[in-house]
Amino acid sequence: MIYLDNAATTPVCRPAMDAALRVMSQGWGNPSSGYPYGKAAAREREEGRAVIAAALGCEPEELFFTSCGTEGDNWAIMAAVELGKKHGRHIVTSAIEHSAVLECMKLLQSQGFEVTYLKPDREGNIDAQAIRDAVRDDTILVSLMLVNNEVGSILPVSAAKEAILERKAPALVHVDAVQGFLKLPFTPQSLGADFVAISGHKVEGPKGIGALYIRRALLPKVKPLMVGGGQESGLRPGTEATHQIAAFAAAVKAWEPGFAEKIRQVKDYAADTLSAIDGVELISRGSAPHILAISLPAFSGQSVVEALGSQGVCVSSGSACHRGKPSHVFQAMPLPQKVKYGAVRVSFGPQSTKEDVDELSRLLRHICEKKSLLF
Repeated sequence: MIYLDNAATTPVCRPAMDAALRVMSQGWGNPSSGYPYGKAAAREREEGRAVIAAALGCEPEELFFTSCGTEGDNWAIMAAVELGKKHGRHIVTSAIEHSAVLECMKLLQSQGFEVTYLKPDREGNIDAQAIRDAVRDDTILVSLMLVNNEVGSILPVSAAKEAILERKAPALVHVDAVQGFLKLPFTPQSLGADFVAISGHKVEGPKGIGALYIRRALLPKVKPLMVGGGQESGLRPGTEATHQIAAFAAAVKAWEPGFAEKIRQVKDYAADTLSAIDGVELISRGSAPHILAISLPAFSGQSVVEALGSQGVCVSSGSACHRGKPSHVFQAMPLPQKVKYGAVRVSFGPQSTKEDVDELSRLLRHICEKKSLLF
């Protein structure tokens, strides 16, 4: 099996597996309990928080554990709107955000908020000047992803803070950094972000664990997404998943500094190799190191995904969250309809090799030359 869908999820690395098993078998106490088992679990939680916070570039007290990137995005957006609604009702985002953000925007529009959706260019890029132009003096939130999860474009999110300061707007900045964490050098401060959402399963950690950075100055004002027992300083109640926290931290520790460049080299090789096939069109090379978007305009992307899967090669036709529906990202891009229809996302991880790309190339060449999805 050749796995080339790392933007959907990544294989769990051995250190993360070992950490989860260790905590489940030895450190299974409730971290809110006062006896030794509980205190050990609380130490595990805080050690994990410190590791992940250091990698993100924030203080441990500014990092709150969530179940996933979607929860972090939802919490950040709703908290920002709650804080800002007395100052205005305008929000800026892009048309290529993850569904976790766009569905929040739909809900807020139904409640009377005005949302400006920035449009991408042909390769999925958002123009920095468009961000600056969209911010108004009544803008209360700018919500932008750092890396698009389908085409790999890097959004110029720091332009949002520049525009907010220039306009003297009351806006806060939320960044969905799920695809950018550990793959790009950044800190919340360098992005000008008030909220940053990340997720464990995109960096060889387990599913079901994420984290949200909240700028320290906002902490006394932020409302929790849920109410309950007062965990996570009262901002994210519920018994903490200590085994998943430990596994997330172990994955972060195991992520080597050279991984991003190694991944980029394989992706660049893939861009050159696949675009040379007659019948394959390069949609976007992607500025991020791990995501490449191509198209086979003579076929549907989903049918290509299924055909490749039958041969043991895993790619996708867009975000895993679409479940076969047309991708809103490709629909938002000014591309010929056939190119959108045939779009395929190829995404890479530390385990990806040029030999993997060669096998993918061989299969795509067969499809294009035979004009058939049958092998």
